[in-house]
Amino acid sequence: MDSFAVSLTSGTLKCITYKKGLRIALVFALFQAIMPILGWLLGITFKDMIERIDHWIAFSLLFIIGLKMIIESIKVKPEERKFNINKNSVLIMLAIATTIDAFVVGISFGFLNVSILKAAIIIGVVTFIISYSGICLGKLNRFIKPRTAELLGGLVLIIIGIKILIEHNKLI
Repeated sequence: MDSFAVSLTSGTLKCITYKKGLRIALVFALFQAIMPILGWLLGITFKDMIERIDHWIAFSLLFIIGLKMIIESIKVKPEERKFNINKNSVLIMLAIATTIDAFVVGISFGFLNVSILKAAIIIGVVTFIISYSGICLGKLNRFIKPRTAELLGGLVLIIIGIKILIEHNKLI
């Protein structure tokens, strides 16, 4: 859902074409597919250390990106925006921020009888479909302004980060 929220917001921007949307969806899908594999590979070795801080890492990244989106939606004119998802560094940062939970899921896969390759492929394909659908819906959406979508997207990312903290505390 976090990849969908970022994709939907990105789709409302004039600089994002359907072709660029394919690139965004592909990057999100690749990261969503790779992170469980990395979590699976590293899960047994670093399980105790990662479990103590994973929720804070995810929350911090989502909060920072969400806050930046909110600030830019309020203060920065569209032509002065620095938060440009067309930049590789921004796209990768968003892909990482939206896949920390997939990394954690990968850790749990290390302790279950799960085919990690099959799971990663399914996760990647579903993420691609959802992300590209978000881009397309954002492009078709004529009733919401890009600034409003960016503000809402930022709020959604912060809420997802808070949800991660709340869920983690329920588990402890």
